[in-house]
Amino acid sequence: MEKIGLFWGSNTGNQEEAAGFLIDYMESEGIKIDEFNIADTDPKKMLEYKKLIIGCPTWHIGELQDDWDFIYEKYKELDFTGITAAFFGCGDAVGYADNFLDAIGLLAKPFMANGGNLIGRWPTEDYEFDNSEALDGDEFLGLGLDNDNEEELTEERMIIWAELIKDEFDAS
Repeated sequence: MEKIGLFWGSNTGNQEEAAGFLIDYMESEGIKIDEFNIADTDPKKMLEYKKLIIGCPTWHIGELQDDWDFIYEKYKELDFTGITAAFFGCGDAVGYADNFLDAIGLLAKPFMANGGNLIGRWPTEDYEFDNSEALDGDEFLGLGLDNDNEEELTEERMIIWAELIKDEFDAS
């Protein structure tokens, strides 16, 4: 498999920790990953990869994490034709039930609108929330993590999702 570019942003460390776990797991499966903190990376760097994993937590009331927010206008203008990506994000389904995981949707939708192929959709059935920009029918546009309320499920969800996207990357 081609090398994957993993781009993440984090304020509190939850998203960074999730990215680290994902990298360790994928590399233990023989998949090479280049890691980038979006805080110090030009978003155009994403265009150097045919396969991406993008991680962003939802902040405040349905907003992007600070570093993603800073580069968002540039990100929305990138041409993702020929690129396949999977998205994951942290959120708080109890405290912010009306905009749970919005950041996934805020990043995934322009990715698809600009020619990208999205993989890694995730079922909503085990989550309790009211609304999300990340929704597409009965699925999220990526893996949702809730370390505030369901931390005990994070590792299992990440492993299942990693196996899913491995297969979907292979098929893309």
